[in-house]
Amino acid sequence: MLPQVVIIGRPNVGKSTLFNRLVGKKLALVDDQPGVTRDRRIGDVDLLGLRFKIVDTAGWEDEDAETLPGRMRAQTEAALVGAAAAMFVIDSRAGLTPLDEEIGRWLQRSSVPVILIANKAEGKAGDSGIFEAYSLGLGEPVGLSAEHGEGMADLFDALLPIIEPLQVEEEVVEYGEDEDRPLGPIQLAIVGRPNAGKSTLINQLLQENRLLTGPEAGITRDSIAVDWVWHDPKLGEDRPVRLIDTAGMRKRAKVTDKLEKLAVADARHAVDFAEVVVLLLDATKGLEHQDLKIAAHVIEEGRALIVAINKWDVAEDPSGLFNGIRHALDEGLAQVKGVPMVAVSARTGKGLDALLSAAFETRDIWNKRVATAALNRWFDDALSANPPPAPGGKRIKLRYITQAGVRPPRFVIFGTRLDDLPESYRRYLVNGMRRDLGFGAVPVRLMLRSPKNPFAKD
Repeated sequence: MLPQVVIIGRPNVGKSTLFNRLVGKKLALVDDQPGVTRDRRIGDVDLLGLRFKIVDTAGWEDEDAETLPGRMRAQTEAALVGAAAAMFVIDSRAGLTPLDEEIGRWLQRSSVPVILIANKAEGKAGDSGIFEAYSLGLGEPVGLSAEHGEGMADLFDALLPIIEPLQVEEEVVEYGEDEDRPLGPIQLAIVGRPNAGKSTLINQLLQENRLLTGPEAGITRDSIAVDWVWHDPKLGEDRPVRLIDTAGMRKRAKVTDKLEKLAVADARHAVDFAEVVVLLLDATKGLEHQDLKIAAHVIEEGRALIVAINKWDVAEDPSGLFNGIRHALDEGLAQVKGVPMVAVSARTGKGLDALLSAAFETRDIWNKRVATAALNRWFDDALSANPPPAPGGKRIKLRYITQAGVRPPRFVIFGTRLDDLPESYRRYLVNGMRRDLGFGAVPVRLMLRSPKNPFAKD
């Protein structure tokens, strides 16, 4: 495990901008208004060869513990436990505030080494704030500009004596372009409408209040990834999981706030990089059109889909509800009938082992490869049972099939006059693969390719 460095500070001092600068990607949502970040986000950093994990946290606010800002502060305090260092960020242009001084006193009481960061120090405008920061008693401030990338060498010098002794050499394995990488932790994204219980479900799995939850709709903004190990009761072994919490997705017409638009875009981005996506439904509301739109997006992106019905402990007419959702899913997602469905309760933990078991089984199918000989035997049988049509009296010849890749399964059929092959016949082949080759309800890609030689005979 790489050492963790936690970014701490009051709202709007540039913590998420610094996080994005260090990870080299725009992972955390950034906006001019304060309070954008609410949950802890973790990223990998390689700063001039110094490797560590960086943790972005919510802005520290002096509010009652039961309020949303108070619960956000509790998340920040929890992030410091076990950290190798803390980066305390202040706004050098604004100078010290009473809240900065309160945070500084709290950090002094902790045993974690603190690096004082005077952000927004480009030019001369931040000089007075840098000098003022000495009064916090946390050592020499590091002046930098997270937005412009200035001062990163000085930050490296401050981190080096703390992080270098904790560095661990990791073995790097190279894979060829055509070689499948071994399966690592399952990338499991939880998506759904606001207030479906996504963060609560992840907290129940982790058995800790890792993610911010509450009665307010739309608490989650950033897509938050949490590494975890699930003990599989069937196999009796531990299995690594990367859980990805996402912002609730409402109908596009209802999303007018700029931050909500950014959050939904971030959630869609998380789907693109997941392996298995759990669409979480609210049993008290059933399946709505927006749920089908989310499911269709997951399938279009080639991700494996599971539907979990949450709040099962308070569902009315559970049997009728389950069957009704199954029928509506099969009708609304005709291209992938039979999507796995699991009834769960994020509050009590019911059905969560079944959900994880289904996720791993679905990923195995999503990653399945069929031997070329067996694939072509199936292909010949499928053509014999239902030969391709002959539009205009000219036969369409389908010569052979090969699997081009996995994650999702991708197949290529070689033949002639493929432009004339009707979509219905393509669906016949894909449905046959699902039924006969065991691909179930995962997305299957089927491409058609003609010989390169323009003079090839039919």
